[in-house]
Amino acid sequence: MSSNSSKPGPKKEVIAIACDHAGYQLKTEVVKQLHELGVQVEDLGCSNAHESVHYPEFGKKVVDKVLSRPHGRGILICGTGLGMSIIANRFPGIRAALCHDVSTAVMSRRHNDANLLVLGGRLIGPQLAREIVQAWLTTPFDGGRHQDRLDLLEQLAGPRPETNR
Repeated sequence: MSSNSSKPGPKKEVIAIACDHAGYQLKTEVVKQLHELGVQVEDLGCSNAHESVHYPEFGKKVVDKVLSRPHGRGILICGTGLGMSIIANRFPGIRAALCHDVSTAVMSRRHNDANLLVLGGRLIGPQLAREIVQAWLTTPFDGGRHQDRLDLLEQLAGPRPETNR
């Protein structure tokens, strides 16, 4: 389960993204940034900030997309990021990292090969979110002893259920 450097690119990588109502405003900013960077975006909802929705449904949509693609990655946003982190990390193969600063975004990639970035739309502003997303997109996985730990994590989690690929 090794991973290569994950630099964004318009033809190589598609980022699946979703949010609940509390994360909608920040999601619009992140989608805009991804487009500016030339990254393909698959926006899986929600579609507005006014209608209350259930975050687990949107989190699962992104989880399914990430698991269906080799080296798939995604971004989830809710009010605090906690709910989306909980739903995402229930699934073997997902390494969701709730990041509130650039340092945790960098380390989530370097040491944990995080394949899902989670943001708290009510906790961080758009400029900090842009910096976190940029760092997360461009920071490669260090591999080595960190890969050994990820392999152990997958082993302890048990077999991954088959998804529609």
